[in-house]
Amino acid sequence: MPSLRPCLLLLIGLALPALLAAKPGPVRNHAVEAELVARDAAIQPGRSFWVALKMEHDAHWHSYWINPGTGYATSLAWDLPAGFKAGDIVWSMPHVVKDSSNKVTGLGYEGENLLFVEITPPATLSPGDNVTLRAKAGWLMCKDVCMPGEADLELTLPVTANTPAPDARIAGLFDRYFSNLPARNDAWAVTASRAGKTIALRLARAAGAAGAPHQPKDLHFFDRDGLLDFSAAQGVSEDGGAYVVTMTMADDAKPDAPRLAGVLGSSNGWADGSGNGGLVLDLPIVDGTATPGPVVPGKPEPAGPESHPSSLVAGPPAAATGFAGTVLLAFVGGLILNLMPCVFPVLGIKILGFVNQSGNDRRKVTLHGLVFALGVLLSFWTLAGLLLALRAGGQQLGWGFQLQSPAFVFCMAVFLLIFALNMSGLFEVGLSATGVGGNLQMKDGFSGSFFTGALATLVATPCSAPFLAPALGAALSLPAIQSFLVFTAIAVGLALPYLLLSIFPQAIKLLPRPGAWMETFKQLMAFPLYATVGWLLWVLAGQTKDDDNALLLIAFGFVLVAMATWAYGRFGQAYGKASRQVAGRIVAAALLAAGLWTGWPKAAAAADGSYQVTWEKWSPEAIRSAQAAGHYVYVDFTARWCATCQTNKATVFHSADVLAELAKRNVVLLRGDWTNRDPKITAELARWNRSAVPFDLIYAPGRPEPVVLPELLSPGKVLEAFAQAGQK
Repeated sequence: MPSLRPCLLLLIGLALPALLAAKPGPVRNHAVEAELVARDAAIQPGRSFWVALKMEHDAHWHSYWINPGTGYATSLAWDLPAGFKAGDIVWSMPHVVKDSSNKVTGLGYEGENLLFVEITPPATLSPGDNVTLRAKAGWLMCKDVCMPGEADLELTLPVTANTPAPDARIAGLFDRYFSNLPARNDAWAVTASRAGKTIALRLARAAGAAGAPHQPKDLHFFDRDGLLDFSAAQGVSEDGGAYVVTMTMADDAKPDAPRLAGVLGSSNGWADGSGNGGLVLDLPIVDGTATPGPVVPGKPEPAGPESHPSSLVAGPPAAATGFAGTVLLAFVGGLILNLMPCVFPVLGIKILGFVNQSGNDRRKVTLHGLVFALGVLLSFWTLAGLLLALRAGGQQLGWGFQLQSPAFVFCMAVFLLIFALNMSGLFEVGLSATGVGGNLQMKDGFSGSFFTGALATLVATPCSAPFLAPALGAALSLPAIQSFLVFTAIAVGLALPYLLLSIFPQAIKLLPRPGAWMETFKQLMAFPLYATVGWLLWVLAGQTKDDDNALLLIAFGFVLVAMATWAYGRFGQAYGKASRQVAGRIVAAALLAAGLWTGWPKAAAAADGSYQVTWEKWSPEAIRSAQAAGHYVYVDFTARWCATCQTNKATVFHSADVLAELAKRNVVLLRGDWTNRDPKITAELARWNRSAVPFDLIYAPGRPEPVVLPELLSPGKVLEAFAQAGQK
């Protein structure tokens, strides 16, 4: 019947989406295969049962835990029959995940993993019926690149009046993972203390604990709330039979966070014969010392960079190597510092200076080398004195502590930028001094050598060459005199190559003679300085991330500083009319001042000291929680690539009137960052018939419908919206 063919095709076309939407069994999305599974082959009316999201990751791919570190956690959005309720995800034991370069990238899972959810059915189910559970699973899968993944999953189970039989395919796997879920264990007494940016967990067998003594291995704590720096190494030590795990707080963590919650992992479980590798903890944090004793043999995870402060809290290596060995390590570390990226730009500058001096007499060249070494020594002694003085005052400080100040980092970046622009030929220094006598030139030359030594020390502090980290750990814990000797050994190691070049003229003769090539080399050596400025900008990005506009203003400040050097070189140098030079220098000074003012890292604004602009991550749950607690909620959907968004924030959240209103209403600020693809934010925008940002909402306590703000904001519009939200 040919006339029926179009109808049949139409029916198939209409049914096809529904057929494709039903996905029983495993579903593959790129590198992950996901499936809903249950231990039992049936369910009983009114009796809770467990299901699991089973995920199979391709080799070297991973997804994320509840606190992912980076990325976002796996989620389940349920579509259940009437009367069914689903609990929260119960997370299996995570581990530290790394990329192919062995860099820590987060906390999560690789290979096979199960995430559990308890389902409660209604008591009104009829035996003999079939029940279908549906859920949309979402995850982020990463290897060296990351991509979001999702799958529509379903699981159909019959209803029975009898005790369900296990599913032969799943039960063994299900039981193995379920029995190893992190759990509480009263056999262990655990406390948490804080000292500066360090948190210490101390655990010991509880008094009267039953069972044989157990020695956990390879301890590592996974915090649930993002309080800790997930990528930092954790120190593990033993103190009088107790174990101490020392951890570094995240830069954006609240310094007075009251509790520490998460899972403490042990590679051999928490009781002999137990495979349970996770001890669930939720502890108050008390103020106290976080200094551990000798390191327990093992392999603390994750392996962090040697220069991280947490690598210094495990006790000085002097006990193992002796003080002489520590001094030797410091000297070798200082030598190797010359090859570190932080110091290499200065190395090129100093080599250029030696080439320029190679035609001078041996005595003058030797003096330059000695003055350079003196600059290094005095700078290291000054730094050591500051460290020891602040340490005596109770400060928790480590190597490179001055780089924890955004203002210092900004000033250093501006200085190196100006230095690099000078080497690129944008302007010249000292043209007005060309006619000054030889004695003054000699003085300026020695001053330059001393200054270069001080600069080498300044830029060396962010680096920690091999052998230097343990030596610095000892220097920060030894008595004052021994500590100064360790710093002196580092300084001698850093200065020695230059000193040898200046003392032995035959070595200097091996260097090329001065010539036109030096200008090319000088310009070439500007690029390592630009790279250093870029690195400092990256440091500032981490220090100012609580203020979205701060990094943009810093970049604009750099542009104005560069323009100031151009104006000085083009109009203010020692040639042309005097009036032109004066005008050029005035313009250059004004641009420099504007650049410093624009880019200077500013403290986050507050209203009368009572309100701090702090953004929390948006989620529907966060909105409901804040409203339930009686708060107004301001939701900002934004993205870094959205210029209007940045303009809105600069206009609104630096307004004293708006800040006062936020403080008065005790507003919770939630941000949905759409800079990278986020399906949850995309779905929320679509719910409001929006496909772009900015999009801002204000929720009042107890009122589900928010006030929608316009795309272009002003302080007045925001204040009107708050008034409207309070009247709805």
